[in-house]
Amino acid sequence: MSRLRIGLIGAGSIGRIHASSVKSIEDAELSAIVDVRLERAKALAEEHGVNKVYKDYVEMLDREQPDAVIIATPNYLHAKMTIDALARGVHVFCEKPMAMNAEEAEKMLRARNKSGRILMLGMCQRFRNDSKAIRNLVLKGELGDVYFTKITLLRRAGIPGMGSWFTTKAFSGGGPLIDLGPHVLDLALWLQGFPKPVSAKGYTFSKLGTQNKCLGGWGIPEPGGPFDVEDLAVALIRLEGGGVMYLETSWALYTKEDTFNIILSGDKAGASLMPPCKFTETDGKWVETRIECQEVNVYLEEMKHFVECVKKNTSPDPLPEHGVMVMRLIDAIYRSANTGNEEKV
Repeated sequence: MSRLRIGLIGAGSIGRIHASSVKSIEDAELSAIVDVRLERAKALAEEHGVNKVYKDYVEMLDREQPDAVIIATPNYLHAKMTIDALARGVHVFCEKPMAMNAEEAEKMLRARNKSGRILMLGMCQRFRNDSKAIRNLVLKGELGDVYFTKITLLRRAGIPGMGSWFTTKAFSGGGPLIDLGPHVLDLALWLQGFPKPVSAKGYTFSKLGTQNKCLGGWGIPEPGGPFDVEDLAVALIRLEGGGVMYLETSWALYTKEDTFNIILSGDKAGASLMPPCKFTETDGKWVETRIECQEVNVYLEEMKHFVECVKKNTSPDPLPEHGVMVMRLIDAIYRSANTGNEEKV
């Protein structure tokens, strides 16, 4: 196969990042850019020397017949666009979350199976060198039986695109749980070999967004638009095998500082992602070992992996099956927050 011809669907914030990544990959090229705001597509196309722009992704698929597409659109479009592309024999890289819910995600998986094409999800946190280092500790058995995982991704003032699709449940599916949650839930499960989630007890709050406070820099605000999603989600998750995970994630929260970390606790040792280190007890003394890791451009690394998988016809990491499992877990957390009960995944 010659250079992989990739169509980009969505020229917003994350679409721009993916466009830059493709431009840096020798074996790939952007063949067309699609956005409902045609001027935005034209501006990005001019930046990257792309000649074809479209407002309608179906027209682009049928006219350009790309080898692959990147779907970087609002959440409610992920499933339909992925299924439409796969039905035309096009490989798909789909941004997180996989879909609005597990039902849509399962339809995407069936479409992947029917097409025989590759479907990869944008779980870029797996491509961090510190993530890989911590995962290697777990896989080598250095932590022993991992029985407790604490997942923290808190933004103090990070509500994206206030009033836009981000803060409109009908288009986004929810707030930080479905926006940030897929990254950290996928990563926490992947670090420990992806045990199956069994049940979840969840809580969601909408306290600061409803006051138009704690706005962030991501997305394009639409003044006067709705905020009908959560701005904080908390959950306790039971895993097959007896382990538990605790999740806290926010767009807006009066807390000391923005925080991102995953801490794994096993019966031999523990490990922290930020900063990457291992901690244990030796001869009655506490020992903490820092792990030196070089930073990488995770968006570039994941796109290189996608291109390689398509060209070599190999399975991507992450698998879409993992995406389905994460969506089932998110669904269970939302259900639990509504019912007040622990819900099965």
